[in-house]
Amino acid sequence: MKRLLWLNAVFTALLLTFTPLAMAAESPADTTQQESLLDINSADAAAIAAALDGIGLVKAQEIVAHREMFGKFRSIDELVEVRGIGVATVEKNRQRIVIVNN
Repeated sequence: MKRLLWLNAVFTALLLTFTPLAMAAESPADTTQQESLLDINSADAAAIAAALDGIGLVKAQEIVAHREMFGKFRSIDELVEVRGIGVATVEKNRQRIVIVNN
């Protein structure tokens, strides 16, 4: 009986020790799935640069300048009309971008 209680205590201690590690290992996957979407028609250059891969501050400023000059984007594909933005960059970021035309 004492041996069974001892084994139960050891098992519980191991379970409590390793459960937080297993939960921590899952956290990065959860956070990447919860990336916030960027409204390309209202975001400023700093927000665009921070949210999109392959877009630095200079390219983000080009996006804002294009939007101010030609009006809001009607589709994500129109980003290739911005100087310095190619199809590969648009495809890499497609899941992060939304178009809101208010």
